[in-house]
Amino acid sequence: MARNRYDEDEVLEEEFRPEDYKRVGRYLIPYKITIIKVLISILISNVALMLGPYFTKIVIDTVIPQADIGALVRYSIYFTLAIIVACLGLYYRLYAITEIGQDVLVDMRFDIFSHVQSLPFSYFDNRPHGKILTRIVNYINTLSDLLSNGVVNLISDIFNIIITLIFMLALDVRLTLYSLMLLPVLFIIVMVIKNIQRKAYQNLSNKQSNLNAYIHESIAGIRITQSFAREQERYEIFEEQSKENYTAFMDAVRIQFAMWPSVQNIAVISTAIIYFVGIRQIGVDVSTGTLIAFISYINNFWNPIINIGNFYNNLITATAYLERIFETLDIVPEIQDNPGATELPPIEGNVTFDHVTFRYEAGKDILHDVSFDIEAGQTIALVGPTGAGKTTIINLLSRFYDINEGTISIDGYDISQVTLSSLREKMGVMLQDTFIFSGTILENIRYGRLDATKEEIIEAAKTVHAHEFIMELKNGYDTVVEERGSTLSSGQRQLLAFARTLLADPAILILDEATSSIDTKTEELLQEGLQRLLKGRTSFIIAHRLSTIKNSDQIFYIANQTIQEKGSHEELMQQRGLYYRLYQSQYDLLFVE
Repeated sequence: MARNRYDEDEVLEEEFRPEDYKRVGRYLIPYKITIIKVLISILISNVALMLGPYFTKIVIDTVIPQADIGALVRYSIYFTLAIIVACLGLYYRLYAITEIGQDVLVDMRFDIFSHVQSLPFSYFDNRPHGKILTRIVNYINTLSDLLSNGVVNLISDIFNIIITLIFMLALDVRLTLYSLMLLPVLFIIVMVIKNIQRKAYQNLSNKQSNLNAYIHESIAGIRITQSFAREQERYEIFEEQSKENYTAFMDAVRIQFAMWPSVQNIAVISTAIIYFVGIRQIGVDVSTGTLIAFISYINNFWNPIINIGNFYNNLITATAYLERIFETLDIVPEIQDNPGATELPPIEGNVTFDHVTFRYEAGKDILHDVSFDIEAGQTIALVGPTGAGKTTIINLLSRFYDINEGTISIDGYDISQVTLSSLREKMGVMLQDTFIFSGTILENIRYGRLDATKEEIIEAAKTVHAHEFIMELKNGYDTVVEERGSTLSSGQRQLLAFARTLLADPAILILDEATSSIDTKTEELLQEGLQRLLKGRTSFIIAHRLSTIKNSDQIFYIANQTIQEKGSHEELMQQRGLYYRLYQSQYDLLFVE
């Protein structure tokens, strides 16, 4: 099944296990002191609440018959104090657990976001970005109520049940047994509903993910949609996805709502049984005060049962989302620091590919047995047909993918044995699809070196001839650009990327079609800045415009999984081979135009 379509339901690769709930519990460990305080307040407030019915029993059975006004006043004060203590404990509990829950959400969201940042390109190639976004935002938000209220409230309800049972048993053991006689029925209902509800919410999570992925894709491709006037077709697909999400949601909610009436009805029937037994005195002998107090305890017993039922609903719901969250967290990055990896020291920029073979899929080599040596400071141009492996070479050098055979080294250091961060810090990469972050022009250029001064940023912009168009903007370097730089032209975005890369001052420079969106006049102005950018650093250039690479120290013609030709522009032209024919085809095209 294809995994990169918005309308394909994701297959859960590993079922959620009960012990995985411990992983959620681990997020609570940093807040254990606060949780202990909350539990103490729960214990105190629950005991205070349980005293109320007991005071009521004493008043009805003893104080009122004796017409003891003083005792009535005292017990009224005791009752009021108990309510005040219970309310204060409840207030502290609500505030503290809400804060803890939100802190846990922040920690969990940080973990999944930082983990996603470490995943290789292949992970993003195989999944719609909208589905990834759903896991980081929507699924985490769905856990808010469970973490903010559910876990600690569950403990509170368990305390409440235990304390209530103690008071009930102290009053009358037989009445207590009568009140619990329907618990097995409740257990059976819960077990029946559980599996149905979980599958329903798994299906809902898939439909929500599909809908979000489609919305994300539609927004990203809005220019194409409007250019081809395909708004109606996109709307029809959106309507279909929305209906599937609606149907899945209603199915899940319908099953979830079956739990609450079941618990509520059992609670009412249990109360009715106690009234019947108490009034008819079937096997028991209770006073009026005891019966009234017991009914209060029955309510205090079943209310937390109802709450636990609701928590169970939320837990089953959350489990469907936790499965996806933990599935993402459990993905082991294909590219990561190997055991014993060391920091790559300052380098000169000598690059060696030694019998390198790489494939994306088994049996389909993209590069086969490729070897070359590049001296520090040299400029290497990579040319050849589309899909030949030009971009693959620079991706392997940056270790965005691991090679299958051979070694790649920089200054004699095997790149697989150095840390990723120290390797990539030595490189400056400019891609054809230039990404501009939302923010100011100044902030986007400073991304290349975060401690750069404004003067250094302006100097970098002047070098690559970006300063001229920046100063024509309304607020110059403080101009705010929109997401992906949509308010700038493609050429302007690439000039900003040049300035950003120059500011980083990398030892190894990679330009992948970096001038493809720049017009010929601007490119001519840029050549001076580009030469300054290339000077003194090892550079790899991929460009279809051969005018950009004519001055390179070496040109590699990549085809048929290897380097078919290499040499300077003059040497390759004299060979009259593949590069010669490529150059002539561009020359003839320019001449015709």
